[in-house]
Amino acid sequence: MPVVRVLIVQALVALAAGVSCGFFFGMVAGYSGLLGGSIALMANVYFAFKAFRYFGARSAKAIVQSLWAGEMGKQILAAALFALVFVGVKPLQPAALFAGYLLVLVAGASALLLMKNNPKH
Repeated sequence: MPVVRVLIVQALVALAAGVSCGFFFGMVAGYSGLLGGSIALMANVYFAFKAFRYFGARSAKAIVQSLWAGEMGKQILAAALFALVFVGVKPLQPAALFAGYLLVLVAGASALLLMKNNPKH
């Protein structure tokens, strides 16, 4: 299933973001980058679970509702996870946190575009 491949790519990017930030900027930046990537990944896993629950369903209404619920839940989950990290993780490197988050988002969009252009893989 293509969505699983995208999530795997995102998990690898989250890990790479954490390792890269840690290597170049220190341990705090490393776990901050990993946390940011993990927030994006967890939100996307939630979305995938909710959005593709009715995959193949005949009801367009159920599909649209599951996509809407998945996207809203994803945004709420990401906001809650950011709040938890900012409140509960000290010390924290916010630039690395957001860099990890954005890298995972870009990786997901890029993977979807690559799969769209190359449907056999």
